Amino acid sequence: MEVFLIKAAQLILALAFLIIIHEFGHFLFARIFGVKVEKFYIFFDPWKEIFKWKPKKYFGFFGSHHNLDKTASETSAKNDSVKNQNNSRASEKDDSLIDTKKKSSFWGDTEYGIGWIPLGGYCKIAGMIDESMDTEQLKKPAQEWEFRSKPAWQRLLIMIGGVLFNFLLAILIYAGIVYATGEKYVPFKDATYGMAYSPAAHKTGFKDGDIPLKADGKDLDYPADAMMDMMQAKEVTVLRGKDSLNIAIPEKFIFTLEEEAKSGKSPINFLTYRIPVGISQVMPGEGAAKAGVKEGDIIIAIDSVPTPYLGEFHEVLENQAEANKKLRNIKQATVDLRIVRKNASGSMDTVTTPVTLSEGNKMGVGLEVDMTKYLPVKEKHYNLFTAVPRGIQMGTDRLTNYAKSMKLVATKEGAKSIGGFGSIGSIFPEKWDWIAFWNIAAFLSVALAFMNILPIPALDGGHVLFLLYEIIFRRAPSQKFMEYAQMIGMGFLILLLIYANGMDIIRLFK
Repeated sequence: MEVFLIKAAQLILALAFLIIIHEFGHFLFARIFGVKVEKFYIFFDPWKEIFKWKPKKYFGFFGSHHNLDKTASETSAKNDSVKNQNNSRASEKDDSLIDTKKKSSFWGDTEYGIGWIPLGGYCKIAGMIDESMDTEQLKKPAQEWEFRSKPAWQRLLIMIGGVLFNFLLAILIYAGIVYATGEKYVPFKDATYGMAYSPAAHKTGFKDGDIPLKADGKDLDYPADAMMDMMQAKEVTVLRGKDSLNIAIPEKFIFTLEEEAKSGKSPINFLTYRIPVGISQVMPGEGAAKAGVKEGDIIIAIDSVPTPYLGEFHEVLENQAEANKKLRNIKQATVDLRIVRKNASGSMDTVTTPVTLSEGNKMGVGLEVDMTKYLPVKEKHYNLFTAVPRGIQMGTDRLTNYAKSMKLVATKEGAKSIGGFGSIGSIFPEKWDWIAFWNIAAFLSVALAFMNILPIPALDGGHVLFLLYEIIFRRAPSQKFMEYAQMIGMGFLILLLIYANGMDIIRLFK
């Protein structure tokens, strides 16, 4: 339960933050061009809202509101009484004065709030057909502070503002991370022992020990980017022994790896660095401690069966232990460990020692999993001037890779891989880690930018598509067409949302 709450809290915090930035992009461009923004909401608020606030007027919880300025309220009531006594011409004049006053405040005329359905957020921009489906305003004569009264290029900037801000946010986060922590990694070409691969990768043609060099001719260096490049490439070049050879990658390889990871049958997700079987900890009183095994020892064989790399160790240990139990009809097996150990002079000695295992075939040691203990590490530090270009590069690479992966969503395998909030939440760590949180938030910001620019009515990309049509053909689509398109787009998105979260539920019970 605690893990669930930690993941849920990270998911909600990340979504709220990304939504605020996205909607602020729309808000900022709208206000720069003098367009009134009636509402600015985090999450959706059908029927009721959790909280709402309008500067200098009111704030409230769960649909109610309280006046912040009683005098202003009383004055407003008196003015309403006077207005009722005036003729229609005077009323129109008063409305005009109110509108003129409203457009003079950059922040003050917008209602800010928090909805109760965490599926997104919205800016209600005056004079456009949006999520609110408020068409009554459009039946009145256009006002200068309305979206529909502005030139097409200004409306276009207002609509792409959210996507632009999400992408800029991702760049800013990536730049901040590399500025704060730098980058520490082992380039593929420096993988002294090569890589270990999952069964799905073996079927594709990879062999343990292969060192990836290129993906579709592009040099592979930074592991996080290189793995995605390999998954989406048509051909990967590897170094096998002293020879380089090309491995053809199936079109849907990324989905094969995804299914393999979800099955939990492979301890390796595509590939991992091969490292020696090093002892990082010895538990007092256990079999290894009694046999004289020490921290820093490297296990190279069990009962003469080689264990040169960590990936093979557990399987060999289990097989040898069970074979010994069966042969001797005992509950606790004893195996011979061949160990390499550094002596006082700094040279390496080879030692063989018998170790009695527990009934669960454990010897009481911790194994070193930090590859940097055995492989040459590349460290790169950034200042403010170099962090920004690196952030731009990382943001662009993430966007490119995400766009490439989306082309496969229309396939049968891609449809099965779609997930909702459960899938998104699962990628957050079980313990709160701010670096991990911001890395994931940056990726989600890139994903949100890409998804919103898709030319689907009800998304920013749909509005952009219609605006481009207007710019090219010098006439806007009819209001009725826009209304129907918005309803169809919203219907499609709701069905997609139900499907994605339904797939999460199905996976939960598999």
